[in-house]
Amino acid sequence: MIRAFAIAAFALAATAAPAAAEQLAGSAIKETIGGKRVYLATPFGGEFPLHYKANGRVTGDGRALGLGRFMAPRETGRWFVQGDQLCQQFPTWYDGQVSCFTLRRTGETTLRWRRDDGYSGRARIEG
Repeated sequence: MIRAFAIAAFALAATAAPAAAEQLAGSAIKETIGGKRVYLATPFGGEFPLHYKANGRVTGDGRALGLGRFMAPRETGRWFVQGDQLCQQFPTWYDGQVSCFTLRRTGETTLRWRRDDGYSGRARIEG
């Protein structure tokens, strides 16, 4: 009886535990964000929207966050997949340098991301 209870408890714990965040491979990155809007959670409570168009263009718009005081508030660049990373490049943001990210799916419409410089955060996908 105790053994049966222990096995049942173990099985329940295994199914109740949250799944580990799945790192997205190159093809899954394209399927996950191509043609969609991705909203990056910001440290000050808002969200920063990025629209990843299927044609490889990406538009970021920080006007609602008041980012115009610090940088061009809206800019369109390009996005592409390199290996198992999402990469993007904007004309002036990040001094025009390419930034690449690993993405881990944490839910049906949620991600965790880590940029190649170690900066990381959360995002949600819409559309």
